[in-house]
Amino acid sequence: DSIIELCFVKIMPGNEQRVKTWRVKPWDYANNCQREINPSAQAVHGISAEDLKDCPTFYQITEEVVEWLEGCDLAGFNSAKFDLPMLAEEFLRAQVDIDLSRHNAIDVQVLYHKREPRTLAAAHRFYCGTDFDNAHSALADTRATYNVLMAQLDHYDDMANDMDVLAKESSFTNNVDFAGRF
Repeated sequence: DSIIELCFVKIMPGNEQRVKTWRVKPWDYANNCQREINPSAQAVHGISAEDLKDCPTFYQITEEVVEWLEGCDLAGFNSAKFDLPMLAEEFLRAQVDIDLSRHNAIDVQVLYHKREPRTLAAAHRFYCGTDFDNAHSALADTRATYNVLMAQLDHYDDMANDMDVLAKESSFTNNVDFAGRF
């Protein structure tokens, strides 16, 4: 995968905002040609190879990107697992020596998950409005799971009360072969 669109919003002292967005032609440095865009990625962002044919490569904008990053802290949503590794990989491909670890990096998703836990107890509190006793006992967890599912069906008008549809939506059957391997 490659970066095809990159945006920074700099918040300056006094809250002035400076915004810079680049569209970048994904480049195969070994074969010296434009890389294809994964169709599943294109389905998400809607940007085609044709949209990028006249855009610069990442290598061509690296000086400007490094300049934008200078002296900045970095923040993003899921940035520790996606954005920053992707940015580091692009710099490596372009043979640009930059140490992203010298920047403070704030992952807003990590902060969100720490403040709003994604546990059965948290789901029960959110959907059912109550805590439940004996968390992690099989019976209490099973009843709480049932209560959360019923509350989800009530909460979301577009959630079908159909096991086949719910199984597909939760992607469980797509992630498990029933020999127990994920």
